[in-house]
Amino acid sequence: MKDIITSDIQSRCDAVLKEVTRGASRVPGVVAMVTDRRQDIYAGSFGERRLGGDPMTEDTVFAIFSTTKAIAGTTALQCVEEGLLDLDAPARTYAPAIGELQVIEGFDADGSPRLRAPKTDVTTRQLMLHTAGFGYDFFNEVYKRMAEEHGQPSVVTASRAAIETPLLFDPGTKWEYGTNIDWVGQVVEGIRGKRLGEVMRERVFDPLGMDEIAFTRTPAMKQRTATIHAREDDGGLTPMDGFALPDNPDVDMGGHGLYGTVPEYMKFIRMWLNDGDGPQGRVLKPETVDWAVKGALVPPQKVTMLPGVIPSLSNDAEFFPGLEKDWSYTFMVNDAEAPTGRPAGSIGWAGLANSYYWIDRQNGIGGYWATQILPFGDGVSFPGYMDFESAVYAAMKSA
Repeated sequence: MKDIITSDIQSRCDAVLKEVTRGASRVPGVVAMVTDRRQDIYAGSFGERRLGGDPMTEDTVFAIFSTTKAIAGTTALQCVEEGLLDLDAPARTYAPAIGELQVIEGFDADGSPRLRAPKTDVTTRQLMLHTAGFGYDFFNEVYKRMAEEHGQPSVVTASRAAIETPLLFDPGTKWEYGTNIDWVGQVVEGIRGKRLGEVMRERVFDPLGMDEIAFTRTPAMKQRTATIHAREDDGGLTPMDGFALPDNPDVDMGGHGLYGTVPEYMKFIRMWLNDGDGPQGRVLKPETVDWAVKGALVPPQKVTMLPGVIPSLSNDAEFFPGLEKDWSYTFMVNDAEAPTGRPAGSIGWAGLANSYYWIDRQNGIGGYWATQILPFGDGVSFPGYMDFESAVYAAMKSA
C-alpha cells in the first residue's frame, strides 16, 4: 500500500465530518479515526456530545452497541485455540440454559406462542455465524410480538430473560442477525468461570493497552459519555437523556454491552491488521486470524437486509445493497469490492446507535465512525460514514 499523504486524508476526512455536523439535518457530533498497521493516521471530532452541550472530543465515551460483538468473538476464538471450545459441540455443554430453549412456530388463536423442541442442538459455530435461530425485536416481527404481548424484555435491559428467548427457526437452517453473540459470551463465561468483562480485560484489553472500554463505566468515563439522540420525523434531533445501556449489568452482553472510546477501539482494529499481535502480547494466533476473517456461511445462507420493524430503533438497513455479503467469526465480509473502495474480503460491522467500522487487511487499514443516534441506519450518519470511508480510499489512490 502506498503511504497516505497525511494532509490529504486530514483534509478529505475533516470535510466529511464538518459537513455532517452542520445544517438543519445534521448529527449532533461525531468522532472518526483511521489506522494503519502501526498507528492512527487520522483522528477527527466535530459537533457536540449533546446538542447545545460540551464539544465532541476524541476521548468521548460511546455506547458501542454491536461493535462489541467482534470483541466477544475474539474471546471465543481464544478458547478454540486453547482446546477448551469445540465449535461444533452443543453450546449447552458450556452454557446449559441454551439447551432449554424451544423453537417458536407461530401463535395460537388466543395469542399464545406455539413452541416445539428444536430438531438439533445449537452449536457455538452457529452462534458466531448468526445461524443459531436468534433475532432482535427491532428486526423481527415475531420477537416484536413477543415483546408487546408476552413481556419479552429488550436486549438493552442486559437481563438474562432478554436472551433466554425462543428460537425463530431450527439451528443451522438460515442466517438471521440477533442475540447469538450474547450467547457466545455465556459460552465463554462457562468455560472461563468468570464474567465476560473480566475475561475481556485479561485477554484482550490489557494485552492491547485498551483502558477506557468496559461494560461498566468509571466516573470519569461517565462524565465524557455522549448522549444518544432520537432522529425525529422532521429530521430534527431530540436528546434521549434518560436512555443508556446499564452500568453493572445483570449480564455482560457480548452482543452489544460495551462502552468505550474510539481510540481504544482502534487498538483492537490494529490487532486484526497485525495477525493477532498487540503491543503488550499476542491476542490471537496468525492462523486463527486467517480463518476467522473468511466468510463461512453455507449456501443458501447469506447476509440479508435488516428490516426495521420498530421505527424508533432501526430503519431498514443494509451495507452495499446488491453486493453479496458473507459472515465470519464474527464480522460481515463483503465478497466483492465495495463502492467506497473497500476491497473484497474486507471485514466490518456496525452498532445500533450508528457507529460503523471496517478492517481492510489487504491494504493494512481500518477505521471507525462513532455517532449516538437512533434509529439505526440514520439518513445522515450512515451516508456520512460511507463518505468517510470513501474519502480514505480516495486519499490512498491519490498518494
